[in-house]
Amino acid sequence: MADVSRILKRWLWNWAPAVAQMAAIFTASSLSVVPSLPGGLTDYTGHFIGYTLLGALAMRGFARGRWSGVNARSGWQTVVMSSLYGVTDEFHQSFVPGRTPSVVDWCADTLGACVGVGLVMAAARFANRGRADRGI
Repeated sequence: MADVSRILKRWLWNWAPAVAQMAAIFTASSLSVVPSLPGGLTDYTGHFIGYTLLGALAMRGFARGRWSGVNARSGWQTVVMSSLYGVTDEFHQSFVPGRTPSVVDWCADTLGACVGVGLVMAAARFANRGRADRGI
């Protein structure tokens, strides 16, 4: 039983931030009227930023919380998962009064996830320079 508890704690440590971001995206998508973003940012910028954060956080999960796990495979897994979540988010919006799904929003989601992955991969290059794997 102790092994199950340890595995669950590790999974939560790695994935809880990404799941929280997904919940925040879902909550925002559930609003019939979306408040204006600060600084006059566009809706597309909001999608981009939200999914950049999701991409970075999901990369942590796929990399199992280790800088050494940040590689092309975990990057592709993150982009695919984030992009598919974007599809489900747009589908979800089709059921919210006053909201409509948009392919352009989904493109901003996917591009944001790619940037999040790229940022984590760049950080991993610096973190891995001559150091033991200390975790993300």
